Amino acid sequence: MTSTTSTALSAVDRPRPSATRAGRSARRRIRKDLLRSRIAAWSAVVVIGAFGLLPVYWLLATALSTPESTFRFPPKLIPTDLTLSNFTALAENDQLIKYMINSLIVASITAVLSVVVATYMGYSFSKFRYRGRRSLMHLVLASQMFPQALLLVTLYTVFSSFGMLNTYTALVLSFTTFTMPLCVWMLKGIFDTIPDALLEAASIDGASRWRTLHSIVAPLAAPGMIAAGLFAFVRGWNDFIFALTLADKEKQTLPPGLVSTYIGEFQTAWPQLMAASLIVSIPVVVAFMFLQRYLVGGMTAGSVKS
Repeated sequence: MTSTTSTALSAVDRPRPSATRAGRSARRRIRKDLLRSRIAAWSAVVVIGAFGLLPVYWLLATALSTPESTFRFPPKLIPTDLTLSNFTALAENDQLIKYMINSLIVASITAVLSVVVATYMGYSFSKFRYRGRRSLMHLVLASQMFPQALLLVTLYTVFSSFGMLNTYTALVLSFTTFTMPLCVWMLKGIFDTIPDALLEAASIDGASRWRTLHSIVAPLAAPGMIAAGLFAFVRGWNDFIFALTLADKEKQTLPPGLVSTYIGEFQTAWPQLMAASLIVSIPVVVAFMFLQRYLVGGMTAGSVKS
């Protein structure tokens, strides 16, 4: 290759100044677009987060305010007259503690009962084939669509006939009617992801169906069972209309108890009500903090089939 040819090829390979400037300009434009996209995304996160946390902040601010500052107009976003008297008054109210104990008992038993029943029903729907299976599955799902007022009238009549009104049993059974259908479908989706070959291998090794479910399937579906139990616990903890109608003051749970304690005919004790609401939300928040990894895993376990 002659020196003239080499010089010519080098000139061809060497980037032209105009092309280099165009490349730098394109890279700067891409970086600016990425920066704008990130700023827009973070701005949306901040706005949505502030919108979601504003009720919680207002709950805390009202709980720490005096009754006079609560009704001041225009309201202040940052309260100045702070007090803890609304929280200390809760510890002196024995009836509220009674309501909280009732909520813990009823919501916990509802969660356990919903998971146990939903485990057997979901396993049956997922792994067995029998006549009427699909109809029964759709019937379970359709029961979730009935208005709660309609269920309430029916349950009230049944419990009244059997003398079960004003008992924990009535509350647990009524709560289970609206928590169990979704738990069944949630666990069925999780059982569908467990390969049938695993169950066949257990059967060949001599395991009964009962032992296969409890020793092999249940441990694999544990995250979903915990997620279903947490869902049932929260639904039972937050229910208002069933607990108000089916139980008297001794067996009522926190939602109707708070209303009857702090909301009167002519006035509402908002600071005490907000303080009590903040305190009673702590068990649910703690449960979510400790079980969130099981909740996420359980909610998404049935979304993909192997």
